[in-house]
Amino acid sequence: MSRRTSQDAIPDTREERASYLNAGQGLGSWLLTHDHKRIALLYLISITFFFAVAGCAAALIRADLLTPEADLLSNEGYNRAFSLHGIIMVWFFLIPSIPNVFGNFLIPLMIGARDVAFPRLNLASWYIFMAGGLLTLAIVVMGGVDTGWTFYTPYSSTYSNAYVIGALAAVFISGFSSILTGLNFIVTVHKCRAPGMTWGRLPLFVWSHYATSVIFVLATPVLSITLLLVALERIFGVGIFDPALGGDPLLFQHLFWFYSHPAVYIMVLPAMGVVTELITAAAHKRVFGYWFIAGSSIAIAVIGFLVWGHHMFVAGQSPYASAVFSFLSIVVAVPSAIKVYNWTATLHKGEILLDGPFLFALAFIGLFVVGGLTGLMLAMLAIDVHVHDTYFVVAHFHYIMVGGTVSAFFGALHYWWPKITGRLHSDLWSRVSAILIFGGFNMTFFPQFLLGYEGMPRRYHVYDPSFQVLNVMSSVGASILGLGYLLPLTYLLWSLRYGKPAGPNPWGATGLEWSVASPPPKHNFETIPLVATGPYRYPLEADAPDEGEGEKEAERV
Repeated sequence: MSRRTSQDAIPDTREERASYLNAGQGLGSWLLTHDHKRIALLYLISITFFFAVAGCAAALIRADLLTPEADLLSNEGYNRAFSLHGIIMVWFFLIPSIPNVFGNFLIPLMIGARDVAFPRLNLASWYIFMAGGLLTLAIVVMGGVDTGWTFYTPYSSTYSNAYVIGALAAVFISGFSSILTGLNFIVTVHKCRAPGMTWGRLPLFVWSHYATSVIFVLATPVLSITLLLVALERIFGVGIFDPALGGDPLLFQHLFWFYSHPAVYIMVLPAMGVVTELITAAAHKRVFGYWFIAGSSIAIAVIGFLVWGHHMFVAGQSPYASAVFSFLSIVVAVPSAIKVYNWTATLHKGEILLDGPFLFALAFIGLFVVGGLTGLMLAMLAIDVHVHDTYFVVAHFHYIMVGGTVSAFFGALHYWWPKITGRLHSDLWSRVSAILIFGGFNMTFFPQFLLGYEGMPRRYHVYDPSFQVLNVMSSVGASILGLGYLLPLTYLLWSLRYGKPAGPNPWGATGLEWSVASPPPKHNFETIPLVATGPYRYPLEADAPDEGEGEKEAERV
């Protein structure tokens, strides 16, 4: 089922000819472009490639875990495989995927701007990202790295014989891309909004990216400095983290997780913004609790800086500090729960249609709730001590990061694909893909909760034979999951040639991005729009007060 109408599907050939896709021919016009929409497509192609590489490493891992013995990979080969998977998936897909692709493409359109505040900086961030990604691939070709994506010291700084310096340099370089992107988004939201686009009229997608950008700018330098210190210790023998040299390995964990727990929300907050847009469009109904959802995004960004110590409950940390971090880890779940409740209330009495993007949004909610509830379990000291460094943690992490973020990424891709390309995709196949991904993901990672609870440690590929049945289930689920990921590649590419013209608004959605042609013109708007209402003025809620009125009331208070 879909809200696509025959009127919306009528192509406007004049607008189609004037789209950003046709504004300059040849590879050079793309590699030197300052158009935020083209840069978003460059990111889309890049991260899709890195996602495929990380997925191949994951398939290798799951194939090796089919049997209790080391039948496929050596100990060293297994270490390098899961390190490759983690480094590329985290640093070159999960963190940049939604902000750099959909944030780049949509934020100027959503706020009525012609481009981001710093177009040249935007292009530079893509080149920096590619430099880090290509250096990572070069390290893989040279032999890889075996430290895991966390680079824990003193193994990474002193004892590993792999190409650690190159991997550190790759992640260090990619961090500058994140900082530039975050800075660009913050300035764009502050300075480039159309007349009448008040803070109370911003789409919640923009609010989530604004909060994410604050984390980008404040947290990423901490990671960069930490990785630089690891490199200095490895190259010059400076005693920073290695106890044999007078250093403290726990210092690395404090610095690393001070960035890396907020980085969880770098991955999840943009996904939450996507889900908000998909939910309100599917229900064809105004978002319930606009200010609560917007405020919860900011709250998550702020509180996320205060919970890093829950990664160190078994690292000799003071029990008093652990109790504080346990409490704060529970508190950070509150704004996330607010979003889930408000999405549910938005769906209540809505005109819901089970199209592909909406199923991806439902998949996100289901997987995120499981990940969030198990996160509360891990925030409890007694439980965390029992399951720390087991597959329970692996499953929790993947439910939040991969299940949630990747589901939202695919939901965004299907929802805004007609806007990006001007072509409709197959709604039937998008629903099939969403169901395969949701089912395959649960079959892959839910058994890992059981494995972890029963005591199977993570990072091991030789395990007790009693764990084999659950590992086989997990590997079979990974095959189904991989099929679900591959399907969109076929029918979305097919739609580029054979898909029906989309028209400006195939979903009957609201928001400025749906007021322009599909695909949009090079400079987005012929004249800068004057915004008089909020972003979710659906016919079902036509008599509801505007968000801007609530903002004025808040200012008076």
